Amino acid sequence: MNSWASYQLQDFIPFSADVYFRLLERISESWWPLHLLSLLLGAAVLVLALKKRDRLVWLLMAPVWAFVGWVFFMQHYAQLNWAGNYMGYAFYAQAILLLWLALAGFGRRKAPAAKISAVAIGLGIALTGLIALPLIAPLSGAGWGQAQVFGIHADPTAITTLGLALMLLRGWRLWLVAFIPLLWLLLSGLTLWVLQAAEAWLLFTELAAALVGIAVLCRYPGKKA
Repeated sequence: MNSWASYQLQDFIPFSADVYFRLLERISESWWPLHLLSLLLGAAVLVLALKKRDRLVWLLMAPVWAFVGWVFFMQHYAQLNWAGNYMGYAFYAQAILLLWLALAGFGRRKAPAAKISAVAIGLGIALTGLIALPLIAPLSGAGWGQAQVFGIHADPTAITTLGLALMLLRGWRLWLVAFIPLLWLLLSGLTLWVLQAAEAWLLFTELAAALVGIAVLCRYPGKKA
C-alpha cells in the first residue's frame, strides 16, 4: 500500500488546464451579459465601503456569494472535482454569515493613523479582484472568454471580499469573514499552480497581502465607533 508521502499535489487535481479553462469559458458563455451588471455591483459595493456603509455592503455581498456557490461550484466545478460540492456549501455558509453581519448591524471601528496602511491594502486587494484578475486572460492571449469576473467566478469574488473585509472589519469579525475567502484562494492558487496558470501567482500575492493586512490590524487594534 502506498503511503501518503508517495502522493504529489498534482495527484489531487483530477483535470487538466484545458478542461479547467474551458469550464471558465462555459460559465462566461452561460451568463453573459450578467458580467456587466456584476462589475457595476462590485464597483458600487467598493464605493459604499469607502463611505463606511458596512451593513449595505454585506447585504449586497451575501447574495453574490450564494450565486457563485450555486453557479460556479454546484453547476460546474463539481463536475470536475468531488470537492466542488463542499466548496459550494462553504460559499453558501459565507453568504449566510454576511447576511447575519448586515442584519446584526455591528458598528465599525474607527481606524487610527497606524491602520491606514491596512485599509490601503484592502482597497488594493478589492481593486485587484474587480479589475486586475479579469484582465489577465485577455492580456495573456487566452481571450475574454476565460476572464474571471467578480460575482460570477469564485477567485475574484473571494479576493474582492477580502479587500472589503480589511476595509470594514476588525477583530474576530474580520477573521470570521476572511476565513473562507482565504481558504479558497489557497486551494485555488495551488490548483492553478499545478496547472501552470499565470493566475496562481496573483492569487498567492493577494493571499499574502491579505494576511499582512490582517496582521497590521491585529497589531494596532482600533477604537469603537
